[in-house]
Parts: sequence; C-alpha cells; structure tokens
Amino acid sequence: MAYSEPAARAVAEEVARWGGMRQTGVTLRYMMEFGARPTERNLLRSAQFLRRELPIRIARRALDLDSLPFGLSTKPAILKVRDWYLDSFRDLRCFPEVRNRDDELAFTEMIKMIRVRHNNVVPTMALGVRQLKKDLGGTKAFPPGIDEIHQFLDRFYMSRIGIRMLIGQHVALHEPDPEPGVIGLISKRLSPMLVAQHATEDARAICMREYGSAPDVNIYGDPDFTFPYVKLHLQLMMFELVKNSLRAVQERYMNSDKHAPPVRIIVADGAEDVTIKISDEGGGIPRSGLSRIFTYLYSTAENPPDLDGRNEGVTMAGYGYGIPISRLYARYFGGDLQIISMEGYGTDAYLHLSRLGDSEEPLH
Repeated sequence: MAYSEPAARAVAEEVARWGGMRQTGVTLRYMMEFGARPTERNLLRSAQFLRRELPIRIARRALDLDSLPFGLSTKPAILKVRDWYLDSFRDLRCFPEVRNRDDELAFTEMIKMIRVRHNNVVPTMALGVRQLKKDLGGTKAFPPGIDEIHQFLDRFYMSRIGIRMLIGQHVALHEPDPEPGVIGLISKRLSPMLVAQHATEDARAICMREYGSAPDVNIYGDPDFTFPYVKLHLQLMMFELVKNSLRAVQERYMNSDKHAPPVRIIVADGAEDVTIKISDEGGGIPRSGLSRIFTYLYSTAENPPDLDGRNEGVTMAGYGYGIPISRLYARYFGGDLQIISMEGYGTDAYLHLSRLGDSEEPLH
C-alpha cells in the first residue's frame, strides 16, 4: 500500500526504533518442549511473544533493504519486497494486545496472511539481483565489494528462514489432529530414507517433464532409522540436491549411446550428525566454478524463469539460489552442506544435519 508523506515518515521512525531492538533467540529444545503441550495458555504466551518478536526481526530486514550497495535498494523488485516487509510490520504493530483465546486466534490468522504475503520473497529478490547484474554489465564486470551483496543475502535469507519457522511453528500448533510424533513443524521421528524417496520422485518427475527421461536414483541406508528434524526443511534440501544431480547426469548423457549412471543417495547415522551424501556422475564442476556455487550472483541457467509461479524452485535450473539456500537451511539448525567435485567425473554433496533434540543453540 502507498503511504502519505507524514505517515511514511512515522512508519520509518517506528521501523528504525524497532529495528534497533535486540531480537530474542529461541532454542529448538524449548520449541519442542513448549509445543508438546499446545494448551490455550501456551498458545496465548506464544502469540504474545511473536507480537513483540516479529516486528523486531521484520524491521531489521526492512532497514537492510533500504541500505544496499550499488543501487540495489532502488531496483523495482527490491522495493516490492521492502513494501511487503513494511506492510507486515504495520500489521503487527497495529494489532491490539493479545489477551484471550479470541485475540490469539485472530493474531494467528493475521500472521498466516503475513507468511503468504512473503511466499515469493526469494524469486523477487533474485529478480532484483538480476536487474543489478544487467546494469553492471554481467558477472565479468562486477566491481570490487560486490561480495557485500552476497553476505547481505545470506543474512537476509537466514533471517527469513527464522521468521517463517517461528510463524509456521505457531500456526502448526493449532492443527486439530496432528500426526503422531509431530510437534508443530518438528517431526520427532523423521525417516530420512522416506524423505529421500519422496524428494527423488518429485525431482525425477520434473526431469521427465523437461527432458523426456530421467536417470535412476538408488537410496542406501537403514529404512527404520529416524531422528528429530523439520520435514519441510529436509524435503527442500533433498529435492534441490537430487534435482541438480539428475540435471547434470541427464545433460551429460542425453546424446550419448551409454546408459546414464544412477544418482546414489547414502544416509548415515553418526554420533553427532546425520549425514546424507548425494553422488552423481554428471561430469563435475570445474575447480574455478566451485566457489561460485554458494553465491547468489551466478546462475547456471541461461534464462531464469519469470515470476509467474507460486513455487520456489520447481524447474530444473532457476535463479541459481537452490544450493546457497539449501546450505542456509542446513546451517539454521547447526548443520552444513559441502560440495566436493571431481571435474570430468561427478559431484558429491554432503548434507550434515544436527540432531535437533540435543540442540541448545538459540535459533537465528
């Protein structure tokens, strides 16, 4: 929405005040213990906490979006994202105190709308970066200091994961008939083998649609093994990594007489981490290109898709954001993503996932 000049000034002052406040870290263990008893009183306390916490986090992002280098803040796509953050900040600040069950339910509906409003943040930000790249004359002409944008985007997207986790967890606790062993968004007994299987089916379906065929995927590990994790996060990471491997193998063997070798997924249950390795024989990545795969300023796709879909990442090659954002999802809970390549042969992706039940670290 458009603001009159005095109103815009008042909003800017309010955003600056809230953006200067200290955000509160929440541990995953606390989230699991608190969510295990979604009583009316607990939900009320959760809503009261979010009514104060979310404006701080959202204000910080709005301030960041206003002070980006190389004129990125003035790009139409970035201004659109900034307006979404300002609108959400205003909605939260205008919401009256949450005192009873009716207030809490109304607040929950409002933050659901905020989550939907921000669904397309990632591709819209990507569009803004693309506009900047065009203005700068492409990646070969990047000026010194361009890394600052990459660091900003890492912070920005990590914060977005945190905001969506807080909102998603609160909303999910209202589920009238939750799955057994699921606390909000957190599955206490998640099967990585099952998630790998579903991610593989989705990625192969897209590969089939784009290329007419898809390499096989073989999954190895203990089918009975489970651990606590956020299913949605693991699905996103697995889908992205399997999709990339399928694409590499498919493009390498498309015009070859040889049969495309399968992609291999290995799930290992370690004492500290659960590690998932995705291996392909898609030709690998040159050493000079390895450092670029975790930045937002390069994409392997010639023509990234336009913003007409609601989904983030449903094509085989998009904005080049899947890998860096997957790493943020892994790091959000204290894990990591490593990519090791053998040029001329293939690539191994190692997804290290922390056991959430043991996590005492505050989330971002």
